[in-house]
Amino acid sequence: MEDEYIDIVTKEGKPTGEKALKSEIHSKGYYHNTAHVWLYTSNGEVLLAQRAATKSVCPLLWDVSVAGHVDSGEFIVHAAIREVKEEIGLNLETNHLKKIGVFDCFQVYPNNITDNEFHHTFIAQLKVSVKQLIPQEGEVEALKLVTLDAFQELINNIGKNNHFIPSNKSYYQFVLNSIKKIL
Repeated sequence: MEDEYIDIVTKEGKPTGEKALKSEIHSKGYYHNTAHVWLYTSNGEVLLAQRAATKSVCPLLWDVSVAGHVDSGEFIVHAAIREVKEEIGLNLETNHLKKIGVFDCFQVYPNNITDNEFHHTFIAQLKVSVKQLIPQEGEVEALKLVTLDAFQELINNIGKNNHFIPSNKSYYQFVLNSIKKIL
């Protein structure tokens, strides 16, 4: 895990003007921002990424297409674009992204990581084949497309199928409904 600087925000998501290394952010439970990008196809499929086996939080869990921390001083939309390029090798522009909301995700994991994140969440159309995407080693184990119906089934059976974080069920439902509205 690269230990970059991350801006600290308040429990309400407001900037504090302070920053800390990612390791300190997680060990001390500081609130911070992340960028999430959910990619969907024009024929109603959603790209899921399986977290790498080496990840310290939720290894091998199938989840959001792309997600990552917003570096200190970085605009959130630029973090989203950077993370998409880094994690799956896809170039997007800001006008490809549609922000659907900001969702708080406050979790404490068994390995003593306290993850107090605000997920700045975007959706974007995937216009290339999944075969053209390049999963980043150490971040992404695998990629797959699921239909909207399959996505709903995964939500309905959350916690039983190695897909999604159970405490975030309403978040996943909101993402699915947002994609349905676009299609």
